[in-house]
Amino acid sequence: MANGAAIEQSNTPLWGGGRQPFGASYGKLMMWFFLISDALTFSGFLTAVGLFRFRYEETWPVAENVYTHFPFLSGDHPLLFVALMTFILILSSVTMVLAVNAGHHMNKKGVVLWLGLTIIGGFTFLGSQAYEWYHFIKGAKGAVQIKDSSVLYFTSAGGTGEIMSLYELVNGQKRPHDAPHAHFNTEQIRQAFSQNKNATLMYPGKEGQRLERSEAASLMADAEVVQGANMRVNEYGNNLFANFFFFVTGFHGTHVLSGVILNIIIFINVIKGTYERRGHYEMVEKVGLYWHFVDLVWVFVFTFFYLV
Repeated sequence: MANGAAIEQSNTPLWGGGRQPFGASYGKLMMWFFLISDALTFSGFLTAVGLFRFRYEETWPVAENVYTHFPFLSGDHPLLFVALMTFILILSSVTMVLAVNAGHHMNKKGVVLWLGLTIIGGFTFLGSQAYEWYHFIKGAKGAVQIKDSSVLYFTSAGGTGEIMSLYELVNGQKRPHDAPHAHFNTEQIRQAFSQNKNATLMYPGKEGQRLERSEAASLMADAEVVQGANMRVNEYGNNLFANFFFFVTGFHGTHVLSGVILNIIIFINVIKGTYERRGHYEMVEKVGLYWHFVDLVWVFVFTFFYLV
């Protein structure tokens, strides 16, 4: 009889009402629906980045030439700071897992500890992203924009293709780490270029096509200096790169900020004992789903902007 009852129960339609097919609450199901729709939005943005990246391969910047700064360290450190940001965000996902696990065991102190560390990780990531944006906007080495709106770097005609900064072109040496960020006008750069017979121009793309000195000199007659990046100009190369960088990383940063705010609200409720009185910590689990999604999306953003 027991086996017959089990068989009869297993044949009962799960969607007929009165039973939860997957044992998931309404709140968690709605969170999953939201995350799926948000994933489609990010997929559209990153697909557009990929399409334009390969459409304008010759003028699309190489990440190793763009994200080279690291706090308190001189010289170029390609992608090192971005790797640190990624590690911090992934680590915050680990602390969120531990917070959810503590909630399952009704361990209030554990939830407070791990959720607090998750909030700290989120703020650290946001601060790091602000630092990244600041240096991206300020610019690193400078370039020139020629008549057809293409942006070209300076380099040595007989060198290995290393980018020559405007500071190096004018002063004959690399800019010291503690030197103030210098701005140069177009006439200064034209004069320095004419005096430095070993300098030429190169495209910022992956191949880094280097121009002959005579061709570079001809283009310099109508070139304009570009320092820094915004929605209109971009010293690193194709301006679409800057537009996508600001929009996609800003959109993701908004998600991180929203997640931090949600975590703070839940954190306050945990301290007040709200979930102890309810008898469960499901809210921690629901906000944890959102936080893991934000971390996962960053892995794709990191891949499309910094690795490809």
